[in-house]
Amino acid sequence: KWFHCDIMDGHFVPNISFGPMIVDAARKAVPDSFLDVHLMISNPDKYINNFVDAGADLITVHIEADTHIHRTLMAIKEAGLRCGVAINPGTSLSQLDEILSDVDLVCLMSVNPGFGGQSFIPSTMMKIARLAEWRRAMKLDFLIEIDGGVGEANAEKLSRASADVLVAGSSVFGKGSIPKNIEALFHKAIIGHSELA
Repeated sequence: KWFHCDIMDGHFVPNISFGPMIVDAARKAVPDSFLDVHLMISNPDKYINNFVDAGADLITVHIEADTHIHRTLMAIKEAGLRCGVAINPGTSLSQLDEILSDVDLVCLMSVNPGFGGQSFIPSTMMKIARLAEWRRAMKLDFLIEIDGGVGEANAEKLSRASADVLVAGSSVFGKGSIPKNIEALFHKAIIGHSELA
């Protein structure tokens, strides 16, 4: 029910994926699903309306790619969508201080963005713990999303660490049965969350 659409421009990240036309096609193919559009592009503010029109439910922009991040987040909200902010592995969580109360989701990149199939960067676990603590202390309700290197081997651990959304690509589409891979990941994530209760 939740689709994560990676938009890459070959400039902010060293790869090119797809644009609003494919998001629009996805919206038509799965009209009742949630479309989480992750803009790994330079100057994302220039393209917000294109992805709003394409049918996104949530648009996430990289703090490293947008000089006026607050303005862009507000433009997304004003369009009636949920907004998210993403940070790369080498970016400090402190960069989020002034905008945490404005976002619906924080995407922690657990690989350097641009290519699928990379290994999970272990220091992300510390970032999840710190971000979850800030969320509790500030009484906020943004979702914590982990993107990169997510698979059956770490899904339970990530969920237990307070990750709410796990983005999986290679572990779903890389080999074997896609439905079975999704079911296995979902099962591991549910175990992790049930241990929090």
